[in-house]
Amino acid sequence: MKNLLGKLFVASVIGMFMVATMAGIGLAADTIKLGVAGPHSGDLASYGIPTVKAAELVVKEINAKGGVLGKKVELLVEDDVCKPEVATNTATKLLSNKVDVVLGHICSGATRAAMGIYKDSKIIAMSPSATNPALTQSGDYPNFYRTIASDDAQAKLQVEFALEVLKVKKIAVLHDKGDYGKGLAEFAKGFLEKSPQAKVVLYEGITPGAVDYSAVVQKIKRSQAEAVIFGGYHPEASKIVSQMRKKRMKTIFISDDGVKDDTFIKVAQKYAEGVYATGPKDVSKNPMAIAATEAHKKAYGQ
Repeated sequence: MKNLLGKLFVASVIGMFMVATMAGIGLAADTIKLGVAGPHSGDLASYGIPTVKAAELVVKEINAKGGVLGKKVELLVEDDVCKPEVATNTATKLLSNKVDVVLGHICSGATRAAMGIYKDSKIIAMSPSATNPALTQSGDYPNFYRTIASDDAQAKLQVEFALEVLKVKKIAVLHDKGDYGKGLAEFAKGFLEKSPQAKVVLYEGITPGAVDYSAVVQKIKRSQAEAVIFGGYHPEASKIVSQMRKKRMKTIFISDDGVKDDTFIKVAQKYAEGVYATGPKDVSKNPMAIAATEAHKKAYGQ
């Protein structure tokens, strides 16, 4: 799915080139330098690598047709490992290499860290996945765009699904303490507290990268929560779900597009069954998606 969505990002990438051109941002050279920033290594590489591959295909197509306004497009790929402290260095490096526009970053925390640098240099950045509402709603980053709904919309959907479809009332809300996960969890908690039929029985931040989440799993069990809403990514979600199920807990697990990843299923295995996750609509039958799939398979064999 990420490969499909990445390839469908073609129109957005072209649009970003055109915006940069109209704004007159550093396009005097013979090439347009497109930075691609995201996690290309580490636990969250499965989010960043598809974007790189999609960008490679897009650039190849654009250059084969003569480029943009007669200028060839050059890719500058940088790995931020989805960490804010690395993203600032990534952004600085892209600027030092005279990047014109940036496709990225992927994670909200890394994006916010990088945007402070891009803003000062008036570099346009567009993300396919950074969902923290403040990125577009605060007014602090006028040069930032995204092609995905923000976390407040995602959290609202999760809460409505839990209350209206699953008919649960007692809910534990967890997060990974990051801009993305905590932001989503705060919105979910807020929506739940406004509902007379819901009760937040636990609100807890976990430590990303830990191996053992038995302490928080025990808290969930003691809270008698009927469901968990988790804001964060698949490495932590897969461990929490697995440890819950190994304790024979039937508590429903609901999460976000940070968990909607094949790696989650590979790690959680049978314990992934019954987990719910919000995310972009399935576009696999869209003609553009079908063409994107064929192009991706031809280029990368998958």
